[in-house]
Amino acid sequence: MAETRTALVTGANKGIGYEIAAGLGALGHRVGVGARDDARREEAVARLRAAGVDAVGVPLDVTDDASVAAAAELLADRFGRLDALVNNAGITGGMDQRPTTVDLDVVRTVVETNVLGVIRVTNAMLPLLRRSPSPRIVNVSSGVGSLTRQSGPDGELTTGPVAVAYSPSKTFLNAVTVQYVRELAGTGILVNLACPGYVATDLNGFRGVRTPQQGAATPIRLATLPDGGPTGGFFEDAGTVPW
Repeated sequence: MAETRTALVTGANKGIGYEIAAGLGALGHRVGVGARDDARREEAVARLRAAGVDAVGVPLDVTDDASVAAAAELLADRFGRLDALVNNAGITGGMDQRPTTVDLDVVRTVVETNVLGVIRVTNAMLPLLRRSPSPRIVNVSSGVGSLTRQSGPDGELTTGPVAVAYSPSKTFLNAVTVQYVRELAGTGILVNLACPGYVATDLNGFRGVRTPQQGAATPIRLATLPDGGPTGGFFEDAGTVPW
């Protein structure tokens, strides 16, 4: 019988993150539910367990070094390794984000979560991922991080309003992910970016047109790629996203 695979999903207490955790659990993964809010995390764990998922709560604030280190230690003690890491936690920083009037603290806060948080978590979890025979890293990005789409004639239609904190944070994340792909080439660790699409979550005031379940489909697929699968790609349901 195949050994149970273990995944960690950050920001997994609600929305897309919760559905990623649920989907991986339905495929037989043991899932670490990473979230900083204790009550919401444990409520999510209870819901997942009620649905038959082997879920474990992982206290995790991606902006805090000590919290991330403690999460890695918890997973090491409980499971000894990690097979899939899905960096889903993210914030928009709110609106208005016009570059000429934006509060620079908003930009710093968004980058701290959406970019530095991914680096912090990934580096803490890499020793556990290296113990897996088929490790996978999925960074949840967005089509708004596509410079091709942002600079095209239909930018407003394809990437939403001007947002100098959120949109460039995803472009930054895309570039950071490419650097991980380069460094980890030949290790068997597949690293990819997932765009969930315009999903109705509290991140956008539930204005999206896709369900969280639909948004979770691509991250789940990338977290469960077979050996020899793609690495260094930027994917959405329809295929690849232009850089």
